[in-house]
Amino acid sequence: MNPSTARTPPSLFDAVTVGELRLASRIVMAPLTRNRAPGCVPTPLMAEYYAQRADPATGAGLLVSEATQISPQGQGYADTPGIHSPEQVQAWRRVTGAVHARGGRIVCQLWHVGRISHDRLQPGGSPPVSSTDQPAASRVLVDGAFVPCSAPRALRTDEIPGIVADYAHAARCAMDAGFDGVEVHAANGYLIEQFLRDSINRRSDAWGGGIEARTQLLVEVMTAVVSAIGAGRAGLRLSPVTPSNDAGPDSDPQALYGRAVERLAPLKLAYCHVVEGSTGGPRDVAPFDYAALRRAFGGCWMVNNGYTRAMALDVVAGGRADLVAFGRPFIANPDLGRRLREDLPWAEGNRKTYYLGGEQGYTDYPAWPA
Repeated sequence: MNPSTARTPPSLFDAVTVGELRLASRIVMAPLTRNRAPGCVPTPLMAEYYAQRADPATGAGLLVSEATQISPQGQGYADTPGIHSPEQVQAWRRVTGAVHARGGRIVCQLWHVGRISHDRLQPGGSPPVSSTDQPAASRVLVDGAFVPCSAPRALRTDEIPGIVADYAHAARCAMDAGFDGVEVHAANGYLIEQFLRDSINRRSDAWGGGIEARTQLLVEVMTAVVSAIGAGRAGLRLSPVTPSNDAGPDSDPQALYGRAVERLAPLKLAYCHVVEGSTGGPRDVAPFDYAALRRAFGGCWMVNNGYTRAMALDVVAGGRADLVAFGRPFIANPDLGRRLREDLPWAEGNRKTYYLGGEQGYTDYPAWPA
């Protein structure tokens, strides 16, 4: 090979086009629930928090918002924001405006928790909804304390089109709020994954049984979102083997998630964001061939979970991922992008201030001295 024609390997710090978005780097801030939206409405403090991490020179090339419920029924924790009412849309505009003023890009993660909720958070005190009536052995934040999830009820077949419509409505609201796109949360044991996995979904209708039926809700949701805002602004998050929120392993996760992304490939989504291993935990919790999943998807590939600087540099340079998402490191390091570029130490976050509260442990982490 002529050395003059040899291609330089891609770098974590290179600009990249993702769907309709041009990003200044391949560094992504992953969605991080922080429970600082009283009444489910974003605050000016949230605008400051995201803006601190939005400068492409020091922060992320792309911010993914904290998980944001698509409807009142989609809420599972206290003080998490929504993206379904005019008041929420107006409040989010302050956040997206602050991000764009720093030159950043931000997408909204669309969330329905399904059975990972409590009746005190549900409209009228109703039970949470799911693919199943089996409760999850998990806990949610209600009135300042973590409590067991309430028993859900299984969605009726006539209700499922309304859930799909809620996702499309939320996507349109996100664009009205100034977001650059959306990421549908189909991971971590929440509603869509409650339909995907046969360890949870015991239905015998068009949304349960074999793999084709269990992937149907995901396909319907993504098709509706793409119809609402366009494929180039629509991403997806999956977690094929995570046990989060009592999501027991599927009997054949490779076949399930492979078929899911194969069915979605014709939509030409902006990206697929994959949690490798157990969310926030061991990467080797169960065997899974992520490279095969990427081949089946065929589009822009974002990886996540426990990536160090060395791992991130290697996976991008080796062509095994197009983007790398960092979660908790961005809590205590608003300038994580700079720290990655210059190989500077990472600060440790205070777990006691991850959820609820105000500025402390939220907007008061310092950047590395200039």
